[in-house]
Amino acid sequence: MSDTMSDTMVETGHSHHGYITDKDKYLNRLKRIEGQARGIHKMVEDEKYCIDILTQISALTSALEAVAVGLLDDHLRHCVVDAARLGGPEADAKISEATRAIARLVR
Repeated sequence: MSDTMSDTMVETGHSHHGYITDKDKYLNRLKRIEGQARGIHKMVEDEKYCIDILTQISALTSALEAVAVGLLDDHLRHCVVDAARLGGPEADAKISEATRAIARLVR
């Protein structure tokens, strides 16, 4: 087991995260996002119309936000709920961690 995995187990009390059942879905979405980013790169190289590039950037931003919200939802439903059931400092830490993640997303 890698150091990162054992650190995760120590921090969270389990060896996998809530998104694990949707991992393939997330990976497929991220592959499409990578393709969108490459497409935007090509548009800039080809000196396409600025508004068309901005439209594609907006679509890419929305796609990334959808992945982030999905991961956040999974985190809340699994990691935070599990910690809340246990209570104590672990629950407080997970709730604070989720709050900070939400704050980063809404900036």
